[in-house]
Amino acid sequence: MSLVIREAGADDWPGIWPIIRDVVTEQQTFPYDPAMSEPDARRQWLVPAPARVVVAVAGDRVLGTANMYANRPGPGSHVASGSLMVSRDARGSGVGRALVADLVSWARRAGFAAVQFNAVVETNVHAIRLYESLGFVTLGVAPGAFRHPVEGRVGLRIMWLDL
Repeated sequence: MSLVIREAGADDWPGIWPIIRDVVTEQQTFPYDPAMSEPDARRQWLVPAPARVVVAVAGDRVLGTANMYANRPGPGSHVASGSLMVSRDARGSGVGRALVADLVSWARRAGFAAVQFNAVVETNVHAIRLYESLGFVTLGVAPGAFRHPVEGRVGLRIMWLDL
């Protein structure tokens, strides 16, 4: 598979939306409302510049997407954050790793001091292992902050990478 990470364009939305819809309705890895409408998802995901939205594509197929931005405005704007999602059939194939590496590279180029993921679901062990393999550490866990459909209330990790 020849994977390319590139800036997302308006014409990528039809490939992005099914990924977001699947991840959100699975209710296992993102604290988004599972009843989120497509227009709401589009507004939330396609963040405007200076933030950035990318897609991971193989040929003309969108396999994953990420958005990235300053974690907070003003005095917190030196820390980056972002979200990433991978299509169900591309999970475990390196798409997530490529998206995280792209996010970290963007954050470095943009002059951020760190990257913070605010809400990594404790049962999302694949993402946690991936982030840790790239140098992220867990700063803390908000216990029971996520209602998992199978596991019940589980923690949300705050994960950090110094740049």
